[in-house]
Amino acid sequence: MTPPPSFADVEAARGRIADWVRRTPLLSSPFLDEVAGRRVFVKPECLQHTGSFKFRGACSALSALDPDTRARGVIAFSSGNHAQGVAMAARMFGVPAVIVMPSDAPRLKIENTRRLGAEVVLYDRELQDRDEIGTRLAAERGLSLIRPFDDPRVIGGQGTVGMEIAEDAAALGIHDADVLVPCGGGGLSAGVALALEAMAPDLRLRTVEPAGFDDVARSLRAGEICRNDRLVGSVCDAIITPAPGVVPFPILLRCAGPGLVVSDAEALRAMAAAFLRLKIVVEPGGAVALAAALFRSAELEGDSVVVVASGGNVDPAVFARALETDPGNV
Repeated sequence: MTPPPSFADVEAARGRIADWVRRTPLLSSPFLDEVAGRRVFVKPECLQHTGSFKFRGACSALSALDPDTRARGVIAFSSGNHAQGVAMAARMFGVPAVIVMPSDAPRLKIENTRRLGAEVVLYDRELQDRDEIGTRLAAERGLSLIRPFDDPRVIGGQGTVGMEIAEDAAALGIHDADVLVPCGGGGLSAGVALALEAMAPDLRLRTVEPAGFDDVARSLRAGEICRNDRLVGSVCDAIITPAPGVVPFPILLRCAGPGLVVSDAEALRAMAAAFLRLKIVVEPGGAVALAAALFRSAELEGDSVVVVASGGNVDPAVFARALETDPGNV
């Protein structure tokens, strides 16, 4: 049985992927600070390779495979960001990649995954089980399955986001603050939590999800894994999953504060604010943490908040819709 992820996995991942990933900064704006009522620092993982933090975990997982196993190829299932991360990492290592994606994923993500050289297999997320499809194809073709969050190697890679936050927060004098992370299956949140637990225990990990798909927040309250009743119906497609991952959840239960929930409208307003005030493009699911910082300030603690903008792979039509919203006084 594989041992649960630990901070040692995060440290090991950083050593393997340091030459491949971009270190993203912490951005700020006095306009965002004014609305939030505290200092807001945004970590733009939308500037990471493939436009998402997912490249970190994918690169970590592929770099941990022995060369012979890696050469046979890899398979992953994803609504888009993990897909692109695995596809790009596979291309860097010169190995085949098969990606199982929902047919309603943004066209940009599907097209980018194909352009990175991966074979894309589409499925109906309401009628078909992506785990079954991925597991079956992996067995049939002899591929290594790179799960999006239930994989210690992936969680270790995502945890490098938390290591960078801890280091930069110390340099900026940020203490006793909430760290808000968009959360789907929990791989990024768990990795960041492990890093903060070891390096910055005065920073509190808080997950953020869209309303109606808050399985992690409900699971944290219940102390056990709860599932979503549906898997479609939010513009925040990148972070909609059936339930928290079984590997990340115990970490979140130990390390995370209460989960936060925002509406689709608030996520779109946060996208507009990120563009207007920070000049970055963030997708709806990647903007929920900023939305929580701006519109859920009463639920936060400390005079500062650190926000992960987890991805920027948004279809032009959705981005235009976000820019047409009224961000209010943001």
